Amino acid sequence: MCRGYHFCRHADEPHPHQPRRPRRLLHHRAGVSGGRPGAPARGGAPAPPPPRGPGRPEDVAAVRAAVSEGDEPTVIVAHSYGGIVAAEAAVGAEPVRHLVLVSSYLPEPGESLSTFGADTPPPFLHFDPDGGTFGARPEQFTETFVQDCPPDVARHAATLLVRQTLAVTQQPVRAAAWHDLPTTYVVCTEDRGTPAAAQREFSRRADEVIEVKAGHHPFLSRPQTVADVVEGLR
Repeated sequence: MCRGYHFCRHADEPHPHQPRRPRRLLHHRAGVSGGRPGAPARGGAPAPPPPRGPGRPEDVAAVRAAVSEGDEPTVIVAHSYGGIVAAEAAVGAEPVRHLVLVSSYLPEPGESLSTFGADTPPPFLHFDPDGGTFGARPEQFTETFVQDCPPDVARHAATLLVRQTLAVTQQPVRAAAWHDLPTTYVVCTEDRGTPAAAQREFSRRADEVIEVKAGHHPFLSRPQTVADVVEGLR
């Protein structure tokens, strides 16, 4: 059983009344440590990132630095865009033993976020070409991403929304660690942001596939389930 886990995902501080998050559950049950690397390409509320600010390479560098800090066996849990980052960040990172992708992109080298996008942007995202950023539309966030969460958790999550640089949509992945590392893909069947059909296509590239009845953020709606997946890795 690995003892050092680093999480790369789109999840911020929990609601004060929310049940324990996967990272806390793992620490409590199995003594598993964990961390959440920052993503330079995301702004910090309320300030968006600068138009020509950091992009995917800076996010990759941040995750790689975090997982390379020690020599404990490490699992990277990547969520959504985090799969674009983790695919490259784990390459050559000696401590990393396993990748877990949760409702995530799972790219080949040369593919980018835009590779998987439709010609017309989805209605729940707002793009600002002049400002060089994009992000979830607050008015559509709950019904698209956290519809299966308790109302108070969903409201709190909405206050944590930040924007991201448009640069990340065009910057291709240069290497893919999942070719050489054991990889588990968690399909969130109720996800309205990344449809289950798209997730299942990505999951064909993984070694193991687990389906969970959850929306886009199972860390918030089903933390026990996510913790069980990670703890059950062999």
